[in-house]
Amino acid sequence: MDWAVGVAGSLLVAVVMRDVFHTLFHPIGHGSIAPQVMRFVWWLLRLFRPDRRIASLTGPLGIGLVVLTWGALAVLGWAMLYFALMPEGFAFSSELNPAERHQVFDSLYVSLVTIGTLGFGDVVPTSPWLRVIVPLEALFGFMLLTAAVSWVLQIYPALHRRRVVALELSTLREARRAQPTLGIDSVPTEVLTGIAAAIVEVRNDFNQDSATYYFRDLEADASLAVSLQYATQLADEAAKSAHPQTQLAGALLSAAVDSLASLVDEEFLQLGGDTAAVIKAYAADHRHTT
Repeated sequence: MDWAVGVAGSLLVAVVMRDVFHTLFHPIGHGSIAPQVMRFVWWLLRLFRPDRRIASLTGPLGIGLVVLTWGALAVLGWAMLYFALMPEGFAFSSELNPAERHQVFDSLYVSLVTIGTLGFGDVVPTSPWLRVIVPLEALFGFMLLTAAVSWVLQIYPALHRRRVVALELSTLREARRAQPTLGIDSVPTEVLTGIAAAIVEVRNDFNQDSATYYFRDLEADASLAVSLQYATQLADEAAKSAHPQTQLAGALLSAAVDSLASLVDEEFLQLGGDTAAVIKAYAADHRHTT
């Protein structure tokens, strides 16, 4: 039975390490544990009114809970490994009363101390295998902390890019509303192609790190879920232009929006609808109206 627990612990550790790799280091960035945790936090915070500030903390709280989940599962997995060799594979300091030892708690204690790289030295491995396994857990704990910091540093530039393109669209919309006589041909093609390129970059961010989807912007003008509808309007106007360059810019913008909508639908919404329906559902999922 002890060895069965040890094998189960090894499998759990492998699952956690695989999920960390696929979430943070794989080019596509699709883990198994992280998306489920993010969706749970996304669902949980929908219980609050959309104008409450806590409703916009889905992303940060989700990231924190994902890292805690990885750490808790790793601690449990390594504790199960230690349990299989407890107490024969460890030496206990003289201050510890042998009559008060408990295999389960001692295994969890060693795992927590090791992953936190504390190294109190009151319980030390003596088995040759454990003298290899225990330092590996310490290395994993250090790696997990480093990976969590790297994840945050990776996510916030992506969020900045998304908010910038949303603000570009909302600013252009308001500028044209202020001067209704300005048609699509008055908009420089460089502006349209620049927005198209920015939307392609946002799509790549969603593809590389799906967790960015769960960061919700309270301000409508800074939310791509709201502003994306205006991008489709620009593309439709450009398609009717008499200028070939404007038509081409509109075609690029339309293709970029369609590609982003397709990814959002496939990865997050699962509607199977057209671009207009997906954009509307995207805004509704982020608790905005278009």
